[in-house]
Amino acid sequence: MKTSAKKGAAGRGAGKKGHGKSTARKGGAAKSAARRPSRRAAVLVAGVCAVLAALLLTGAVISQRGGEVASVDGHAVTRDELLFHMRRLAPSVQNELRNRYRLQGAVDWNARAGDRSALQRLAARALDEVERDKTVLILAQEQGLVESVDHAGFLAELAAENERRAEAVTRGEVVYGLTEFSPDEYYSHRLTELTTRLKQRLSASADGPLHVSDADVLREFDADPEAWSANATTYAYARLVVPVPDGASAGHLAELQRRVDAADRLADLAGREPGARLTKTTHQGGGSAAHEQDLMAVLGKLAPGEISAPVRGGGQVTYYELTSKSVDEDAAFAEYARRIRQSLIDRKFGSYLQRRVDDRGITADTAAVESINAEDVHSET
Repeated sequence: MKTSAKKGAAGRGAGKKGHGKSTARKGGAAKSAARRPSRRAAVLVAGVCAVLAALLLTGAVISQRGGEVASVDGHAVTRDELLFHMRRLAPSVQNELRNRYRLQGAVDWNARAGDRSALQRLAARALDEVERDKTVLILAQEQGLVESVDHAGFLAELAAENERRAEAVTRGEVVYGLTEFSPDEYYSHRLTELTTRLKQRLSASADGPLHVSDADVLREFDADPEAWSANATTYAYARLVVPVPDGASAGHLAELQRRVDAADRLADLAGREPGARLTKTTHQGGGSAAHEQDLMAVLGKLAPGEISAPVRGGGQVTYYELTSKSVDEDAAFAEYARRIRQSLIDRKFGSYLQRRVDDRGITADTAAVESINAEDVHSET
């Protein structure tokens, strides 16, 4: 090793003696070479740059596919969430566009429908739905009814609910409703349930925003008692049944109608129409049977003294005459108070929710929304 070192030293000394200028040039070249990266290093740097560029591009695509496109009261609305609503609404928007613009066949989402494309109309409708539904979810979160209001939380909740139902089926337990929800089905189920619970919670206390007092219920009843009195109303009426001969002409029926129109009461016709049968009876409003509902559909439209239009069928024509009706208002109020209260709560909830929407609303990233195309809507991935 020492010998080798000496040889190296001698060689360097000889170079300095005989080739000074040449040595200087070589020294400069060596320094320059030291400053330039090696070929291997250049390839490595280029590779790293390519990987970084790919990662940035991938990140941009991921951001575009699942990133925020809007926000409601500070809560993000992701691209996937907006697409979920667009896919849900696509069939109804298609039908509306077909009816409004008399379109035939499949709707071309890129074609204009009025002042906007069909796709822009769908996106606008979806944003409106997101704005309102998200506001309901935010209210539910404020009331401790849900932990998350974002789309990922919804999907996680859906998976957990389906798993719970599947396990219950495996154990042989009774599962009410569906044994497995699709995302669309669970979304509607969850929103309906949360809305019901919000109405209950926000109306429970006297200082709640949806509270309805007994006085409120009574005022609503007194404002239009007939609207709430059907089940507590007694109808007295006459019924005239007139047989129609086989093959009777339209003129025969028209003549019968003229005689009915000229009569003051159905009783006036009972003895004049061949085979006619007149009965008088009363009916207590309400009832769920089909014949009761059909009867109420006729009597409910008549004022005392009026005769109905002819009801044809079974080889006969039937006319009804309302002679009187009476309402037991105490019974009516007892019957309808709960329903009146619920209708007032529903009305208050609609106004309360709309105020929240108006005060906070939705902010959309127009460019991000417009980056969604028709293929995205049709794709489920």
